[in-house]
Amino acid sequence: MASRVTYSVPILLLHFILFFSNRIVAVETQEILLYSTPGSQGSRLTTYIIHVEAPPPHVGGDPEGREAWHRSFLPVHLLDSGEQRLLYSYEHVITGFAVRLTEEELAVVREMDGFLAAYPDELIPLQTTHSPEYLRLQTSGVWNDSNYGEGVIIGVLDTGINPDHPSFGCDLPPPPSTWKGQCEFGPNRCSTKIIGARGFTLGLRAMHADGLAGEISLGTAPFDTEGHGTHVASTAAGCFVDAAASYGQAQGTAVGVAPRAYISVYKVCGSNGCPSSDILAGLDTAISDGIHVASLSLGGPSSSFDANPVAIGGFKAVEKGIFVSCAAGNNGPSARTLSNEAPWLLTVGATTMDRSIRATVRLGNGLEFDGESLYQPSSPSTQRPLVAGGSCLRLVNIQGKVVLCDVTLNVRRTDQGVSVRNAGGAAMILANTAREGNTTLAEPHVLPVSHVSSHVGLAIKQYITSGSNPTATIVFKGTVTGGQFTPAVAYFSSRGPSISSPGILKPDIVAPGVNILAAWPTPVGTPDAQSSFFVISGTSMATPHVSGVAALAKAAHPTWSPGAIKSSLMTSASQVGNAGKRIEDHVGNPASRFDIGAGEVDARGAVDAGLVYEVSSSDYIAYLCGLGYTNRQIRIIAGRAVNCSSVISIKEDELNYPNFRIFLNDGNNFRREVTRTLTNLGPRGTTCIALNPELGPVSATVRPATLTFSSGEKKQYTVTFARSGSGTGFTVSGLLGWSCNGVSVRNAAVVTY
Repeated sequence: MASRVTYSVPILLLHFILFFSNRIVAVETQEILLYSTPGSQGSRLTTYIIHVEAPPPHVGGDPEGREAWHRSFLPVHLLDSGEQRLLYSYEHVITGFAVRLTEEELAVVREMDGFLAAYPDELIPLQTTHSPEYLRLQTSGVWNDSNYGEGVIIGVLDTGINPDHPSFGCDLPPPPSTWKGQCEFGPNRCSTKIIGARGFTLGLRAMHADGLAGEISLGTAPFDTEGHGTHVASTAAGCFVDAAASYGQAQGTAVGVAPRAYISVYKVCGSNGCPSSDILAGLDTAISDGIHVASLSLGGPSSSFDANPVAIGGFKAVEKGIFVSCAAGNNGPSARTLSNEAPWLLTVGATTMDRSIRATVRLGNGLEFDGESLYQPSSPSTQRPLVAGGSCLRLVNIQGKVVLCDVTLNVRRTDQGVSVRNAGGAAMILANTAREGNTTLAEPHVLPVSHVSSHVGLAIKQYITSGSNPTATIVFKGTVTGGQFTPAVAYFSSRGPSISSPGILKPDIVAPGVNILAAWPTPVGTPDAQSSFFVISGTSMATPHVSGVAALAKAAHPTWSPGAIKSSLMTSASQVGNAGKRIEDHVGNPASRFDIGAGEVDARGAVDAGLVYEVSSSDYIAYLCGLGYTNRQIRIIAGRAVNCSSVISIKEDELNYPNFRIFLNDGNNFRREVTRTLTNLGPRGTTCIALNPELGPVSATVRPATLTFSSGEKKQYTVTFARSGSGTGFTVSGLLGWSCNGVSVRNAAVVTY
């Protein structure tokens, strides 16, 4: 093992005076590691997240003692530049710290007593009005029953916030007495709405200094220079703002899902993404502050839970009673593309809603096709020559013409419009490929544009090739809402099955995430239509919708645990649109459970739910043991010593999860029995009758078929899944559940055999 040298108290005092600006800390002893290569000399510096054992008793468990323990792993405290090596000393999310080391220095740290694991800091991407009405939030309904989310604190970990935006200008009662947060904006910038604002950007700044993050734009304190965080925060909990619009479109009263919930902001992201070290620092502080809901519209690729900062930090948050809502990712429509797969996180995908910012293509033969564009010019709808331009990145001979362009992977759609305009084109029809299907986006183009579906694009191409002198124009019709509508999963919404845990059905739920109007930190739009609201799309936009509904549920039921809130969201999720048709995928087929999980969030159902599936942290540890995680890996996730040999481990499908993911094979004779426990959190007793499941060639037998609960009572039931035929290599899905005095408790089920 590497050797340490013990220094006396006066040396310790000097170190802490340097690091803690107004504190003098005394600790009995501090061990400083002797390295052959001190400072930043040698290999290039990299930021690492280091997991270590808890401090020994003689060091103490207070913040000063914990940091002294973490510093004992460092070669020296300052880099040659005079900067601190130690970026963060974490309290809640991990037993460890973030530090800048060379590879040689890290190799020595790995050999030290107390070391558990290390991984380099990485950038985790962000997953980039009418929606409350779409979610059936009315003043006489869910909002009234939950008092608009009053008393609940939503922690938003994102790019920051503009505290001066009118979406955050409403007056609320003082925050709960348990609130411990701080405001880094300065005097009078926070309010009774934004009750906390902190910036955590040391990781991103270190990455930039090490040449790993490119150009960064961070601004000052937690102020939002990107827009993403302001948009997300106002979607979750923005105040009522009349006459909101973007580019003159989507006009109406803008309001968040939980308009009387408090907001606390933790800036952990810049324009390039969100370093793991900063995310952990934000979560660590949010737990200390006392938030109730954590909203994270960010996520990286699938990884082992013990190497995933959101999974690790989320575990600690849930254990502290905080509900955690995370984006599923924007890497669809391919399978196995999910972010944030841990079962203690709610994983949110994105759907469309019944609002279109309409731009209709009118062809010379009289056919019309609806598309979308946020930019809605008042130019006359004159027929012009129509040509096909492919990707439209290299255009010639298009002066005054309408150009049909194909959506192109890794090319911004607005950049294609710029290319058409710069080459002299009069307008652009932007056609999806099969990959994007029917998902059309309202975006701020620089010329007349209509973004159309793939099948419309094919019809227009056929018109171009089959006739002489094809022409087209675009007719702008403004914002259209309502009518019969079937939600569809956005093409970009990441799909399951889960890689990290195939036996847990993910995503958990979907919510509106396409063409969402919300607050923006700076005015945007055309010169005659400036507004501090903007329309964007992504699972980033879906996530705060669910975070807001979770806040409503928490406000209506203050004693509900994160597991109870998660269960209420999932078991009440909607399966159809207002036309009675099942939720579709991005090409118009019925959506798979790997697309939508439990279904689309239903605020009324989530707040009214009374029977829930509770899952404790000890259940998750038993699940991790059953999944094959080592004691050391679980120690990193749970933050405490675990011995799987003394734990009754469970298989993935045995976790008391609100859905079922079952595998039938030769090993279980194509028959699997699993048990679930329901808890009645309602004030009265209730009787539940099992619904008849429909899983095609797989039978699902529920025993007992009737459950009678008193208030607060728990009851178990078993489901036996069995293959009816003889085939293999198939996956079927459906719904199980219970009818409880008029309230349905629905459980999605997917069976592979």
